[in-house]
Amino acid sequence: MRELVYYVAVTLDGYIATPDGGFDAFLVEGDHSSVVLGEMGDAVFGPALAALGLEPPRTRFDTVVMGWNALLPGMEVGIDSPYPHLRQYVASRSDKQVASDITLTHDPVATVRELKEEDGLDIWLCGGGELAGTVIDEIDRLVLKRNPFAFGSGIPLFGRAPYAPRRFDLVSARPFESGVVVEEYVARRDA
Repeated sequence: MRELVYYVAVTLDGYIATPDGGFDAFLVEGDHSSVVLGEMGDAVFGPALAALGLEPPRTRFDTVVMGWNALLPGMEVGIDSPYPHLRQYVASRSDKQVASDITLTHDPVATVRELKEEDGLDIWLCGGGELAGTVIDEIDRLVLKRNPFAFGSGIPLFGRAPYAPRRFDLVSARPFESGVVVEEYVARRDA
C-alpha cells in the first residue's frame, strides 16, 4: 500500500506560510538542497526543474494532492499545472477551473484512501495546512524541512484541525549547516 507523505517546509513554531500565505522566507539555498533536489526531487515545482535543467528522479512520488491555496500562487503567475511530472489532485470545497491534467476533488479523504490502494510510488501531500488537517488521519509519514526561525503567526502545519492527539514517531533528524533540519516521522497506528 502506498503512503501519504506530508512533505513541507515549516518554521520552529509550526507555520508553513505567513498569515497571507507567503512562503518566500523559507530557505531554498544551502546544503539541505541535496535533500530537496535529490531524494525529494519529485516534489520540486515543474518550472523550477526546467529552469535548473533537471529531470524529476521519479523515485519517491508519482502523485501529488494539494489544496486550492497551494495551487493558487502558481496560477496567479500563469502556471496552471505546477507538477506536470506527477498525477495532480486539487482539493476544494467548491467547483474551480483547473488544468486538464489536474483532478478536482471535493472529498480529499476518500480520494486519498482510493489513491493509497493503487500501485505506485508514494503520494505527496503538498499542502496547505487546512487540507493537512482534513486528511491528518490518512497521513502515514511527515517529512518536515524545519527552518531555523519563527513567524509568530501564519498558516499552521495542520490548519485548524480539531483537538485530537495523534502520535508520530521520529525516525530521523538530519541537521544541515544552513540551519534547516529535515525531520522524518511515521504515524503510530495503535491497534
